[in-house]
Amino acid sequence: MKNTKDTIKFEDLKSSVLEAYGELDFYLLKNLVQEGMALGLTDPQARSMVSKHMSRVDRGQWSFNAPAKTKAKAAPKQKRKTTTAPAPVQEAPASMALAASVSSVINDSVFIPSKDDTFVPWGHFKDLKTALKSEQFFPFYIAGLSGNGKTFMVEQACAQLGREYVRVQISPETDEDDLIGGFRLINGETVFQKGPVLKAMESGAVLLIDEIDRGTNKIMCLQGVLEGKPVLVKKTGEVVSPANGFTVVATANTKGRGSDDGRYSAAGIIDDAFLERFPATLEQPYPSRAVETKIVKKHMEKFECVVEKFADKLTAWSEVIRKTFEDGGVEEFISTRRLCHIVQTYSIFQDEKKSIEFCIRRFDNDTKDSFNDLYDKLGDEVPSANFYFVDENL
Repeated sequence: MKNTKDTIKFEDLKSSVLEAYGELDFYLLKNLVQEGMALGLTDPQARSMVSKHMSRVDRGQWSFNAPAKTKAKAAPKQKRKTTTAPAPVQEAPASMALAASVSSVINDSVFIPSKDDTFVPWGHFKDLKTALKSEQFFPFYIAGLSGNGKTFMVEQACAQLGREYVRVQISPETDEDDLIGGFRLINGETVFQKGPVLKAMESGAVLLIDEIDRGTNKIMCLQGVLEGKPVLVKKTGEVVSPANGFTVVATANTKGRGSDDGRYSAAGIIDDAFLERFPATLEQPYPSRAVETKIVKKHMEKFECVVEKFADKLTAWSEVIRKTFEDGGVEEFISTRRLCHIVQTYSIFQDEKKSIEFCIRRFDNDTKDSFNDLYDKLGDEVPSANFYFVDENL
């Protein structure tokens, strides 16, 4: 029987862990947190209880009785023997010898995201959530302009479903070592540290590959992963099979064909064979004005600076700018993320014009002046949703 959050004690967690795993020299933080959540604790409460009452043995490893910062061995593993003379060299395949000489490092990078009160579901959120809820292997590719909530949507879908989640940020330097894993020097020992992809596979988690179009051909190492099949870790000879529930979601500003207008200069062309591994693609636009107003007001609540007229005017202003951008009348636009930045800036300076000025200074002077003029011309009366403003500067 589960306890309530107020009555759960460390002894309850310890009993649950011992019953599930028996007596070991150390336990993985992931398993400790899972047992705590099964008792009724939240993820942060379980982690806090572990750090307060248990001793940290190594990264992601905790013990009920080992002194803090001492390294212990798990019961199933054999202790390494020491000899006074060199042992005879035995011939064996290189991959087998390598696998025997290294160990895998597990950490707590796999987690269930926290629910964010500022999140407003819209667009393809319901479709994404349905796919993740099925726990089938069904990779999604989500494309859309910057600052429109692609990554946030995936994170909050996992939060609402209680799905474990791993986020990988792609850059031109990202390679197989970053994704699959590689050798690391930890506490004076060379170990093979599994990368985020393998951790997500073993945990049956949702793997979010963020900004996938920023990568090079080095990310082609993920082709097998995107088929949902076991993966051979070339550096150790180990074969890792995906657990039930594992799937992949990729986000990008483009559809893998680069950016013709130069707006996303770092976005590259993705190999067709790679893109074909994604069964479905979602195109994420900016939210409607009504939805964006809800988002802005939720951020105002978060930063304790609710001014409804200001929120309505901001979203009307951004909508007009985007319409003009779509018609080719201006080369820049205001993203939903930038509106949230303006809200936070306003919470600090308590000045509407200064908040806008600070947050649009990254644009060239002509664009910045046009955006400022447009905001002034909107006046105190917020225009209707079908309002369209044409300014000669734009």
